[in-house]
Amino acid sequence: MVGSLNVDLVTEVRRHPSPGETVLGGDLRRSRGGKGANQAIGAVRAGASVALVGRVGDDADGRAYRDALAAAGVDVTHLRTTPDVATGTALIVVDGRGENTIVVAPGANARLTAADVRDAAGAIRGADVVLVQLEIGQDAVDAVSEVAGEAGTRLVLNASPVRPLPPSLLALADPLVVNEHEAREYDAVSLCVTLGSAGARWGEDSATPPRVEVVDTTGAGDAFAGALAAALAAGEGRAGALGAAVAAGAEATTWLGAQPG
Repeated sequence: MVGSLNVDLVTEVRRHPSPGETVLGGDLRRSRGGKGANQAIGAVRAGASVALVGRVGDDADGRAYRDALAAAGVDVTHLRTTPDVATGTALIVVDGRGENTIVVAPGANARLTAADVRDAAGAIRGADVVLVQLEIGQDAVDAVSEVAGEAGTRLVLNASPVRPLPPSLLALADPLVVNEHEAREYDAVSLCVTLGSAGARWGEDSATPPRVEVVDTTGAGDAFAGALAAALAAGEGRAGALGAAVAAGAEATTWLGAQPG
């Protein structure tokens, strides 16, 4: 797993504001998030052994996050500390229907380098699947692709947030995981599209999630991606992996915040 770690600052509103409008929110909550860490936790909950390559700041948030991940069963050997930079922070607003908007200040995540990835190349080479997202710099993502491609490690790429990607990366991703909006931006050989409450599709296979009472959709896509990678690492085919992933994504909407607890 290679990706971001954020401290999430979350508030609830009745409805999202229009541009230039101010609305009153509820109490401010702090929780752990970031696509890399969320997906690592999701993969661990799905039964996978997970090592996370990333960066946190040399601050109380970074130290607390490292300890929490280790306690959850994530290998933090390759989690670097960045001096004089804050741990990444996400500003999240959730409306009365459980829909969210998110703004991310990357902080230490933006300092993850290709050299950091190559230093962790042994872990990537030894993995069945490596999962990476786009909340880190493109140089680091490209390095993951290079190491995985050379080793024959399956690369699962969650292309969020959207940015242009080289054709070689799109060709290697198996699958490229995107939502319906993001899917319009990419032409990938292996494309897995999440459809919210309608489930997900991957080629000719599709899966529908169980009905749940939605509390907060924050992190649902990350739980999906983590569980998908875990299922693929365990040898599941497309249909089985999709089924496990949509169930994990649905479960993640039943608690507040991106990670349980």
